[in-house]
Amino acid sequence: MRNYFSIFRSNAYFFSHFRLPLLLLLLYSITTTIFALIAGPARLEEHTNSNHYALLAEAWLQGRQDLPEGPPYYTFNNDFASYKGKTYISFPPFPAMLMLPFVKIAGDAESFKDGQLIIWLAGLSTPLLFLVLEKLSTMGHSLRSQKENIFLCLLFAFGTVFFFTAVQGTVWFAAHVVSILLGAAYILCSLGAQRPFLAGLFLACGWMTRPTMLLTAPLFLVEAMRASTLPLSASVSSSDTPEKTKSFLSIPWNQIQIKKLVAVYFSFSIPLLFSFVVCGWMNYTRFGTLSPFAFGHEYLNVLWRTRIEQWGLFSYHYLAKNLGVMLSSLPWIPARSSSSSPPFQINEHGLALWFTTPFYLWILWPRTRSPLYVTVLFCACLCIGMDLLYQNTGWRQFGYRFSNDYALLLLILLAIGGQPFGFLFRLAAIWSIGWNLFGALTFNRGGKWDAYYYRERTQSILYQPD
Repeated sequence: MRNYFSIFRSNAYFFSHFRLPLLLLLLYSITTTIFALIAGPARLEEHTNSNHYALLAEAWLQGRQDLPEGPPYYTFNNDFASYKGKTYISFPPFPAMLMLPFVKIAGDAESFKDGQLIIWLAGLSTPLLFLVLEKLSTMGHSLRSQKENIFLCLLFAFGTVFFFTAVQGTVWFAAHVVSILLGAAYILCSLGAQRPFLAGLFLACGWMTRPTMLLTAPLFLVEAMRASTLPLSASVSSSDTPEKTKSFLSIPWNQIQIKKLVAVYFSFSIPLLFSFVVCGWMNYTRFGTLSPFAFGHEYLNVLWRTRIEQWGLFSYHYLAKNLGVMLSSLPWIPARSSSSSPPFQINEHGLALWFTTPFYLWILWPRTRSPLYVTVLFCACLCIGMDLLYQNTGWRQFGYRFSNDYALLLLILLAIGGQPFGFLFRLAAIWSIGWNLFGALTFNRGGKWDAYYYRERTQSILYQPD
């Protein structure tokens, strides 16, 4: 009997100390298994037909930045930059850095299964997001239970456009997957400004994946100010009340320890400055510009290159079109005379964000608006604004994939906003999972599923013709 109870106690000790790692492993296993099953052999057993990052890694291994033989035949010359007679990969470089050792081991880009790597990486999204949500709860920013945090993690994985994004593996979607992981790691290190160098490192790698991520820097900057303040009793005189010394972000300016704040900012900025130098050098040697942000997308061999030359990569000119896709793009119902058509069609500009993910609407009615809520909302608005001014709607896509750039921020707003997850919210969650499952199963699959998507290669048709 004594031996029996000693075993029971040892098991209790094991589960109490390893509960978190086991839970993270379970989240990863569930997410990755579902992603892998839906991705199928085409993604797991072969390289994708848009393996630009692997091709860039292979070029680096050859001591080059261009592709000397031009785009491989299987890519159909899709989204390659042409400048002074040379072919370049114009996507930000960090995912290629990530793939570099794997391409080296495989021998060349075509022997490396880039889509498979993205599937394994995509599974990390839920455990990383769970750590962020749990830290918010531990710090008192969120009142969500652990079960609610798990629910939000799974809802992110399977109820947002990240679902169809994760199972594609191609260059455009791979960038979103990598940036989600880096974004979660950045937020985790930024809360409380506890890991300034790592926060800067993850942000540097993040913007070298999706430049939009650089606009989340205010999160760390504000958190560092909060973390660098003295206790109230140490610095507020009898004539200075807290109300007089606090801003709308609840930061008492006269209590900030300037030396500490400067040290934190310096540590945070080192990786960012290094990334600017690396990308500036890379762009200068390719395109003759020192700008770290000029990766060469204006030199893409695409039908709408004239549009880019006329209006630029970012312009107010694109705002109305992008707003139309983000807010009003709905499934097309075929005309009565089209008896052989599928029950609906999706324009490959993608479905509206509120249609694929209606539970995001709950963000509009938070129960509480803490200073952190204001900061996160501000960062999300910056990212939304940048994407809406971009020359591309995200085409081709099932849903508005650019929302991946700020999806983590929206999930955090749901966590700290205190909205109850009542019947209507759960109904919206079920709707979201259903539609995004359809997108993951059907988008870019060919065969009978192509009939469900309307593809028009000039990108000029947003709404169903009469």
